Amino acid sequence: MIKSFFQFILAISLTVSFAGGTAVAQQPRFKVLVVISKAKDHTRMMTCADPFLKKLGDENHFQVDFTDDSSRINEGNLKQYKVFVMLQLAPFDMSIAQQDALQKFVEQGNGWVGIHAAGLAGKMFVKPERRYWQWFEDMMGGVSYSPHPKFQKGTVIIEDRTHPVTKNLPEKFEISDEWYEFDKSPRPNVHVLALADESTYTQNKPMGDHPIIWTNERFRRMVYIGIGHDASLCSDKNFEVLVRNAILWAAE
Repeated sequence: MIKSFFQFILAISLTVSFAGGTAVAQQPRFKVLVVISKAKDHTRMMTCADPFLKKLGDENHFQVDFTDDSSRINEGNLKQYKVFVMLQLAPFDMSIAQQDALQKFVEQGNGWVGIHAAGLAGKMFVKPERRYWQWFEDMMGGVSYSPHPKFQKGTVIIEDRTHPVTKNLPEKFEISDEWYEFDKSPRPNVHVLALADESTYTQNKPMGDHPIIWTNERFRRMVYIGIGHDASLCSDKNFEVLVRNAILWAAE
């Protein structure tokens, strides 16, 4: 009797899962827009990031739209997405209209995941005739980018291992990166998730307290990931966990 019951349940499951002998794909839970940089020094990372992110989407049931066309950052198009991933795209590479559209998207409670060069806030990058996007600097915790040291191995230390973005990561892990520096620590204005261990590499200008991954709790779902320069990270398990967690958390 019990055996027959389980056979019945299995038959029902197979009927639901297949139509005409073909598996029915699960509908994505939400959509993610990834806009990437066109900068030549990011080409290898951008090439690897496309299949890397789409694999994450397939495995976690979200749809990834991957593009280097920043014109897709407009209010109408953004309405279909829950998360915007700013992958190496610098804020100063966006038009004023695009900046305004993204700002509204974030202020409406949608998710923003900024990776590496997405954090290039600072008036040094802006031409005199362009408006400076002060809102973005504030979202970043009130910091400006400072020239980074040479590409080299170093260690990331996870400070908050209970946060959804950093859960399931080890206490520390080693990668090669550019180890972005800022004019000051954003700690007073953000929730720090991870630090760059300055004892493990040569800095350009030591920060002392050197957050490298953080959220800004003034915004519902914002996370900045300072690492992410090199294509090798697309095959790094810890980076995969980090980016997956960040997107899923940003979509909540």
